Amino acid sequence: MNLSSAAPWTAYYGNTPVSLNYPQKTMYQMLRDTAVQYPDHIAWVFMGKKTSYSVFLRRIDRTARALTAMGIKKGDKVTICMPNCPQALDCFYALNRIGAISNMIHPLSAAREIAFYLNFSKSKAILTLDQFYGKVAQIAPELENPTQILIAKIGDELPVPLNLIYPHTKGGRHPLPKAGYRLWTDVLKAGKDAALPADDGRADDCASILYSGGTTGTAKGIQLSNLNFNALGLQTIAASGYRSVAGMKMLSVMPIFHGFGLGIGIHTALIGGATCILVPQFSVQTYASILVRQKPNLIPGVPTLFEALLRADGLEKADLSFLRGIFSGGDTLSPELKKKVDTFLHEHGCTEQIREGYGTTECVTASCLTPKSYARDGSIGVPFPDTFYQIVAVGTEEEVEPGTEGEICVSGPTVMLGYMDNEEETTQTLRTHADGKVWLHTGDLGYMDAEGFVYFRQRIKRMIITSGYNVYPSQLENIIDGHEKVLLSCVIGIKDDYRGQRIKAFVVPMPGIAPTEALKAEILEYCKEHIAKYALPREIEFRTELPKTLVGKVAYRVLEEEAAEAET
Repeated sequence: MNLSSAAPWTAYYGNTPVSLNYPQKTMYQMLRDTAVQYPDHIAWVFMGKKTSYSVFLRRIDRTARALTAMGIKKGDKVTICMPNCPQALDCFYALNRIGAISNMIHPLSAAREIAFYLNFSKSKAILTLDQFYGKVAQIAPELENPTQILIAKIGDELPVPLNLIYPHTKGGRHPLPKAGYRLWTDVLKAGKDAALPADDGRADDCASILYSGGTTGTAKGIQLSNLNFNALGLQTIAASGYRSVAGMKMLSVMPIFHGFGLGIGIHTALIGGATCILVPQFSVQTYASILVRQKPNLIPGVPTLFEALLRADGLEKADLSFLRGIFSGGDTLSPELKKKVDTFLHEHGCTEQIREGYGTTECVTASCLTPKSYARDGSIGVPFPDTFYQIVAVGTEEEVEPGTEGEICVSGPTVMLGYMDNEEETTQTLRTHADGKVWLHTGDLGYMDAEGFVYFRQRIKRMIITSGYNVYPSQLENIIDGHEKVLLSCVIGIKDDYRGQRIKAFVVPMPGIAPTEALKAEILEYCKEHIAKYALPREIEFRTELPKTLVGKVAYRVLEEEAAEAET
């Protein structure tokens, strides 16, 4: 039973089309169409600076000329090692305009990681900020190919008078040597008279390379096409349940090196005519002021972003009625955290529920979403239009019955081209089933009910085996998060000579709740009422916060490593 969007979308979305038209265009061409349709709409806001679609398109074309003058041509790769800022967007779309490929990496990557990404992609250039120049210069001798280092400055894009003040602040003082790089502003000036190549890109061309999380083994370069990104944007807008997002404001806080941040926070907003509120660095301390001052209508984020809502200072009396879409993805949103966030939203005037989605970078990001006005406890929603889900027995291509747990497989127009220079992994991940469709084997466990609602369990490899029993940490975390005094939890397995592994829970109490021994006993008693004896946590450790990955997921492997070191 290959369940696609048809049955559940018809039932829960009314007139929303279950099949969409995907123009055979590049990302740049789709953005250009939006700029022609909405020339005076604001494309992005950065630290108070507003830029219209027409001006943004001119910036992109100017950047495309500069890259061409540098010698960047179709098929070349250029690494973008930037936060969410204007120069990063200019470069991303300008590379697409000339048929080059953007290689997206996190600016907080370690120096050795940057060297790996540059060598792996054979990048001709890297664009980064002045504050990160030292890391790039450090690994320059290790680079296997000639790589131009391009340095941008945040201050160059700030409005008056911030642009005058910023260079004199601690965050703005990043002295550079006299040589070894080119300033981004100089690159733009040098290319102002260059001729642009023909705009002959194709929908199925590789447009960008993103990387798997890298939590296990070596990070894999995921090759994504123009169609992958454009289909995602069109599907997301349709799945959101709005006739149009034109004129809405998107809080673009998820980083652009991540599929969620780039694919939905940026590209979906821009081809839909919405405004991106660019946030280069997120913190709980500034969360409230961003919401209250900017009043975004749409917020895509990981669960920890919404957990932060519950403890951000300054929102006690805030009216959040301007929020029209709150989308969670990138990590598991426990039903209990969802209830807490939904309650918080409704108490502050927002009539929307937090809507959970699911996806992998191998299909850019989201591929299913909770319907706008309907949710099922524990479900990550129904498939996007034109996207098919199939649950197969682990290690096979054999589909299982509804309600039966297995590996989640996805087929549709957002599925990647493949892993760069890794035919073996590509063959294992992209498989043609008996129905003739190419299916992405996600490596995630879940099931689908008879009406097409999908339920995620967890990564197949994230499993604790204790006393011979299989225990899934995410299931225990959902239960622990249900305690009224718990804000967030993470469960890991620790090596145990008797049981194989014993279970430990890290717990962040709700704001204002003291982490006492009495609370620990209370949570353990609660666990005994809801968890089988063999799966009970043997230990609870309180934390004020949990470690996060670069995209804001709970870094359970960091906790595993800490626990392993403590045992030695």
